[in-house]
Amino acid sequence: MTATGDEGATPVRRFGKLIRLRPEHRAEYLRLHAEVWPEVLAVITACRLRNYSIFLEGDLLFSYAEYVGEDYAADMAKMAADPVIRRWWQLTDPCQEQTGGAVPGEWWTPMREVFHHD
Repeated sequence: MTATGDEGATPVRRFGKLIRLRPEHRAEYLRLHAEVWPEVLAVITACRLRNYSIFLEGDLLFSYAEYVGEDYAADMAKMAADPVIRRWWQLTDPCQEQTGGAVPGEWWTPMREVFHHD
């Protein structure tokens, strides 16, 4: 995670995260993300995440998001408490498997940014 931004503006915080896709759930996971529920997208936006993307390479999923709010922990708690998001995660979580680098309290493994250029 890294913060950037203009003087006085809310900084943009960038997040990269990693998780393993279970091969037996690959088709289901890709289908779900080809048809993401509009309510899920609305919550992501309301929780101040922008440019949210998930990439796939082999059996690894890499997510990238930019946070543009003031209280990341509060916005992520709001997201985790949302009933639509909880139903969505009930479908997507079984498709995923944590990596060896997972940390307590995080489903996806946080990654350290080593380079950025605007």
